[in-house]
Amino acid sequence: MRAMKTSSSSSRPQASALASMAAAARGKTTLADHVTSVLAQQIRSGEFAPDARLPSEMELTERFSVSRTVIREAISRLKSEGLVGSRRGSGTVVLPVTQATPFRLDLNMDDGRDSIQAVLRVIELRRGVEGEMAALAAQRRTRAQNLAIQQALQAIDAAAAAGRDGVQEDFAFHAAISNASHNPLYTSLVQFLSQFLHAAIRVSRMNEARSNEFVQQVRAEHAALAQAINDGNAEAARAAALRHMEQSALRLQAADKAFWASAEGQAAARDLARVRSGG
Repeated sequence: MRAMKTSSSSSRPQASALASMAAAARGKTTLADHVTSVLAQQIRSGEFAPDARLPSEMELTERFSVSRTVIREAISRLKSEGLVGSRRGSGTVVLPVTQATPFRLDLNMDDGRDSIQAVLRVIELRRGVEGEMAALAAQRRTRAQNLAIQQALQAIDAAAAAGRDGVQEDFAFHAAISNASHNPLYTSLVQFLSQFLHAAIRVSRMNEARSNEFVQQVRAEHAALAQAINDGNAEAARAAALRHMEQSALRLQAADKAFWASAEGQAAARDLARVRSGG
């Protein structure tokens, strides 16, 4: 197994991390965007050779001065691009460039390039996935996987109580359901969609946070979905997942102009613009 080339200075990622945090503070990028970009560039330039093992999660958090959550999101994005993969006993390794997937989701749309339309397209795609995924999870989940779903639901509540947007927790809830489906293709698809889902969920949750009624609706929808899976009721799980997607779209369509004029709405629009442009 070949190791990472040592031509680049170890101080460069630290300096880049500081620049990333300054840019994030200005609302121009996120830390996960920056870490993903730097690692992808190093992989494509050959600084990380094919079959080389990436530094551990702890090493990367220290190198970039970010949290483990940021590193995990960045690694997830690199996996969705086909740049890295998991190997038993080796952790995360660099894949040959020829294995990198050329497939991308293009959210640039001639019939509506605004943020609402972009998120609605993602929701439409999710409707075709989440319903059957939830039904399978209800039929196949193990006791441990069922517990993971319940804990993910509790984590969403904890994030809300702490005043956080809960984007990561919301995504983790749906990822836990994908694991419980026992179909690795669902898990891989959710992982591939992660960069788009994070942006779409962020927009949805920012909009929903403006109304206590919306917040309660989302909590009830998540709880109904988790309960149906807990009960092993495939039809109820499918219906709950589809209802959640449909209501998410309706809530987004009900967003008033004040939301998009607010600092939160503008930040959300920037997130989606970045996803649409591939930046």
